[in-house]
Amino acid sequence: MAKRFSVDQYADGILAGNRMVLSRAITLVESTLPSDQHLAQQVLDRVLPHAGRSVRVGITGVPGVGKSTFIEALGLQLLGQGKRLAVLAVDPTSQRSGGSILGDKTRMNQLAAHERAYIRPSPAGRSLGGVTRSTREAMILCEAAGHDVIFIETVGVGQSETAVHGMVDFFLLLMLAGAGDELQGIKKGIMEMADAVTITKADGQNETAAKLARREYQNALHLFPLAPSGWSPKVTVSSALTGKGVPEVWQVVEEYVEQTQASGYFQRRRQEQNLHWLYEAIRQGLEEQFYAKPSVQAELPGLRQQVLQGSKSAFGAAAELLGL
Repeated sequence: MAKRFSVDQYADGILAGNRMVLSRAITLVESTLPSDQHLAQQVLDRVLPHAGRSVRVGITGVPGVGKSTFIEALGLQLLGQGKRLAVLAVDPTSQRSGGSILGDKTRMNQLAAHERAYIRPSPAGRSLGGVTRSTREAMILCEAAGHDVIFIETVGVGQSETAVHGMVDFFLLLMLAGAGDELQGIKKGIMEMADAVTITKADGQNETAAKLARREYQNALHLFPLAPSGWSPKVTVSSALTGKGVPEVWQVVEEYVEQTQASGYFQRRRQEQNLHWLYEAIRQGLEEQFYAKPSVQAELPGLRQQVLQGSKSAFGAAAELLGL
């Protein structure tokens, strides 16, 4: 294992935009070693005043929608505007083997090779919805390193997409046309979280179907109550293959940021997210401390067996453990 840098070495390297130091710092925040966690928090405290200046965009969608291809097309457009982009792409972790493919860099060849783009694939581990517990810290480190746009690509569509929704400014949902009944193909909760929907692969013979799906989604979104932001979600069509419609997606993001910054909602939401992550960090810390207690480690196997056999209820076993 590479020798750990000092807090100053990490902080100075990150603020200078050193990609190697940034990568090692993200590895540090992903570590579960107590010594690494302590060092990581010191580094985060040092760079935090230099973070928070990016636009944070969560991107999710149904399997096969072409998330990586779309992200590369949109990312290259932003790089053409002189922006610096970081993509935090969370890969699913096998529940059987614990392994993760981590193939996002291979699916974004042009983006990965660009000097102003940084792609970080990370295994989701046990995190629901594909958002690792260190994703938010990695985002802060990328912002401190000078990246003014952050994409967080999630594993897929599910109830725990609320995790990424709770750490980004804008939530983009990618959908396909012609894949059955589109309006039944995704949970209502995800639709309600979306600030924009784009129908991907709108090219060739699929373009007509994509435009039809756009009207259906726009009509469906009008049935939802207005979001606290006061923003009405937009639906677009796009093709990463031809590039058509991709610039319009970013225009929608910019419109949203301009409107919510003017109303004060943008900053209020950031503050609310910070408080949410305070309580989330407390919850995770208490859980780790609980399982680390020798008395819990001694009693848990026996109680677990009793629950499996049905001789003790799960609630009774939990109450017994919590009383230790």
